[in-house]
Amino acid sequence: MDNLYTHKDSNIRKTWLLITVFLVLIIGLGWLISYYLQSVEVLYFAVGLALIMNVVAYWNSDKIALSMSGAKPIKREENLYLYRIVENLCIAAGLPVPKIYLINSPQINAFATGRDPKHAAIAVTAGALQKLQNEELEGVLAHELSHIGNRDILVSTVVVVLAGVIAIVADWFLRVSFFGGRDDDNRGGGLLMLISLLVAILAPLASTLIHLAVSRKREYLADASGALLTRYPDGLASALEKIGNDHSHLKHAHNATAHLFISSPFKGKEGANWLAKLFMTHPPLSDRIRILRGMKI
Repeated sequence: MDNLYTHKDSNIRKTWLLITVFLVLIIGLGWLISYYLQSVEVLYFAVGLALIMNVVAYWNSDKIALSMSGAKPIKREENLYLYRIVENLCIAAGLPVPKIYLINSPQINAFATGRDPKHAAIAVTAGALQKLQNEELEGVLAHELSHIGNRDILVSTVVVVLAGVIAIVADWFLRVSFFGGRDDDNRGGGLLMLISLLVAILAPLASTLIHLAVSRKREYLADASGALLTRYPDGLASALEKIGNDHSHLKHAHNATAHLFISSPFKGKEGANWLAKLFMTHPPLSDRIRILRGMKI
């Protein structure tokens, strides 16, 4: 019978499969460029670039995300209230206590990052501490700890990096198609040019759409896992309602890290038409709230 845990295992398997597909696609793009230029060095460079960026992402993804978001570390004595909530949730979840950071922003938001539960961090905005009641803040933190427990934090970062590599390689391919390449008088040259253009245009779009779809699925999973952890889904649902009504600005909001937050930091820019929803990094808040309100724990 399908349940939360089988969904978790299934999503993890699918995500690693997706990473493998991304790597194959990068190698494929590198091979096409090397074939077009008759230069095997290009293929070696593409593969090397992918591997190097993955290594950098694995060891430094948390530092990069925290720095880009303007998050600052806080000590236990500086906010005992926040630390106690996180510590109690970690005991219940069987997780080590992550490093805790504060984002000086009035917007209600939070995110988790890191490569594994032992090297994880949670960042919370000042607005979340000021505007959320105890059970609401507990729901938000449980959601973020669920990302850590579900191994979402590393996977999300790796997918972003691989999508970026594909975009870079595809851009090179587009430039080569127009401005470079070998002379080829046979009919295959024109076909190769057409394929090159299609790959260069569609590859970044496809990688972005897949990345966003993975992010949305994981938000639903973290909502459910967080609700099971607190045994009180209404707490997170109430917090999401406040987030939906909060139009405060987040100074350090970036497209590269937007998917990490519990809700999109780009307030008022989400859009309502089908095309805008296609590119949303998060599921609609109304859907998430409805599902949480309907949970029986």
